[in-house]
Amino acid sequence: MADTNPKNLEQVLERIDQATRDRSEVSLGEVMEEVGHRSFGPVLVFTGVIMSVPVVGDIPGVPTLLALVVALVAIQLLIGRKHFWLPQFLLRRSVSADKVCRTLGWARKPAAFIDRGLKPRMTHLARGAEARVIAAIALCIAAITPLTEVVPFSANVAGAALTAYGLALIADDGLVAIIASAFALAIGLLLGYSFLGG
Repeated sequence: MADTNPKNLEQVLERIDQATRDRSEVSLGEVMEEVGHRSFGPVLVFTGVIMSVPVVGDIPGVPTLLALVVALVAIQLLIGRKHFWLPQFLLRRSVSADKVCRTLGWARKPAAFIDRGLKPRMTHLARGAEARVIAAIALCIAAITPLTEVVPFSANVAGAALTAYGLALIADDGLVAIIASAFALAIGLLLGYSFLGG
């Protein structure tokens, strides 16, 4: 694993790619080790990217598994832990490296465009106490993610929200945090309409 945390989306994707090289399957623990599991931002970007693209994110059970990772890390951040812990039964879960590579192939297309728009701004919305607000919102998204498995495309929207929040944290970009909040609101409205208004 690299000594520093990734600073943009392309760097996160490159870390995931490194974890899949020369493997037929890759475990969650192997990917987390490459991405950087000691910081909340990279964890959100990794889980969000996987959820937001249809190749892997629409596999039944995958959004809920990734949501559990987000929830466990978010809770630890909220209670003030400096280093995150995940149970071995999660870290040992694996997926086809080929499917992950196809996900990366799809995600790389918009990654360069997204990264060009990232920069430190409105940093008060992505640091300090506001980072805990993001963790609380991510926890709420994780809590409702199992519902997204029965509503088409809703898991992808939830993944987009988590990705955007993660990018806001690793780039100190408060504007992206606002955009992420719009995605979070969208997933709430989508699920609310599907279960209550449909």
